[in-house]
Amino acid sequence: MPEVRPKVALVTGASSGIGFASAIEFAKRGYVVFAGARRLEPMQKLKDDYGINIFQLDVADLESVREAKKYVESVTGLQYLDILYNNAGQSCTFPASDVTDDQIKQCFEVNVYGPMRMVREFVPFVINAKGVIGFTGSVSGILPFPFSCTYSASKAAIHSYAATLRLEMRPLGVKVINIVTGGVKTDIEDKRSLPDTSLYNVPGIDEAFRERRQMSARTFPVPADKYARAVASDFERARLGGKLNLYRGRMASVLWFLSTFVPHFIVEWIMIYKFKLGQVFSGVKKKYAK
Repeated sequence: MPEVRPKVALVTGASSGIGFASAIEFAKRGYVVFAGARRLEPMQKLKDDYGINIFQLDVADLESVREAKKYVESVTGLQYLDILYNNAGQSCTFPASDVTDDQIKQCFEVNVYGPMRMVREFVPFVINAKGVIGFTGSVSGILPFPFSCTYSASKAAIHSYAATLRLEMRPLGVKVINIVTGGVKTDIEDKRSLPDTSLYNVPGIDEAFRERRQMSARTFPVPADKYARAVASDFERARLGGKLNLYRGRMASVLWFLSTFVPHFIVEWIMIYKFKLGQVFSGVKKKYAK
């Protein structure tokens, strides 16, 4: 009988949270797992306890991505990848009027250009395996969360990229899924403060900005391991012509309904109420009335 080829999965952003938990889940399901992140030390447990192949990976660096490709082939001796999970992400919680060029670039390098590089470099391996390419999307890509212009734009971009990639990959037998993610217990909170020159430095902004940054933590987020189990099953159930957008994490399905069926002006009112922006908006109007 022919030798059975081992299943191979690669997870980016695996030093914590979703990526860390997903690497473990794929290992439990019998995959040869490659877990990449910029920092090796936080991933040591993956190697020691689960036999996962850990390696340094910066998706914002083309050479790092190409070295990762060589590493996967050197370990497996094969050019196959059953699962490519583009999970690495960079938060950016700033008003559009305050975000700097460097902050915009950093966010898009990790959230958009990084996954695009990973797909381009690894797609021959995925084609050989007739595998699955997946992305960690976000409800921020479908709803106008305040102070999230840059992050939301990056996630909306990757949603669109995934949708078109799915069409292009269809004749090659490669499946594409996009995990539109709600609240998950991770350490993605952006802890940077508003600059002193912000237009929004008015009474009430501290509470409103804190509410926004801690949005996920304040809504009973799903544990990362529970989320990872659902996502691993999504990858394994993926099929050509199946669902593209899969909603996982706290409130993800509810927020999809909100974005799809509720008039936008009502959505905006909900955002103002939820994030305690009434006093802030009144202060901004008063401050700049002239």
